[in-house]
Amino acid sequence: MRAISLCPYYLLREFPQLFIILALTTSTNARPDVTDQELFWGSDQYDFAIVLPAAGLECFWHFAHRGERFYLNFMVQWVMGVGHDRHLSVTVNTPSDLLLSTVDDAKGQINFEAAESGFYQMCFSNFHNRFGSMQISLSFGVYYDTYQDPSKSEEEEKKKKEEISKELNNTLSVIETTTHKVETYVFHMFRHYGFSRMRKSVDYFLLQSNSKYITWWSMALSLLIVTSGYLQLLFLKSLFVNNTGTEGEKPRC
Repeated sequence: MRAISLCPYYLLREFPQLFIILALTTSTNARPDVTDQELFWGSDQYDFAIVLPAAGLECFWHFAHRGERFYLNFMVQWVMGVGHDRHLSVTVNTPSDLLLSTVDDAKGQINFEAAESGFYQMCFSNFHNRFGSMQISLSFGVYYDTYQDPSKSEEEEKKKKEEISKELNNTLSVIETTTHKVETYVFHMFRHYGFSRMRKSVDYFLLQSNSKYITWWSMALSLLIVTSGYLQLLFLKSLFVNNTGTEGEKPRC
């Protein structure tokens, strides 16, 4: 199993636990006044592909705060092996090890609001294929509709609310709200674009697999036709008895 938490996948693939410990130690030493809530705060996303071996299991972890949106998109790109099945078993567990969602399909989307802060576990199982591996494309992350800085005191929050209530008709406030909505719409647009890109890659791999399948079967059938024709010719030839003693006699059956 491999763990991912707010850092590049290819680095954590080799040293997952050591990298996390060093990152946390460096951040807290540089700013000792930063809490864990502030340390992992941030909207981020990841998009990559992995290969699951036969009957393999891969798990990843991602941090999310309570009340914020967590999403996961996955799609099986290609499967190779004997008796392969395109179904992929996906489970998502909460930080308290409770089963939150499960999907058993070749592609799917999971989107929910985090009920607690912590690392959410995503596991991908290839138990349907005992003798075949598969490549899957993943896209997951968290996004925030509203961002609130935990370091602000209650007095500053009250002042901010009063200022917002006084400046509802301000042009800058309207522009800020509109900009935030546009950013949210663009973010969701990129999410759907990534999922459509996965679908196109699946179609490409499926077309390539079908092309190889048709080519091999055409060669096999051609060889079978030529072989059967040659055997029929030998069988018909064996029905005739050739008498080489006299020249006047014709072959007879």
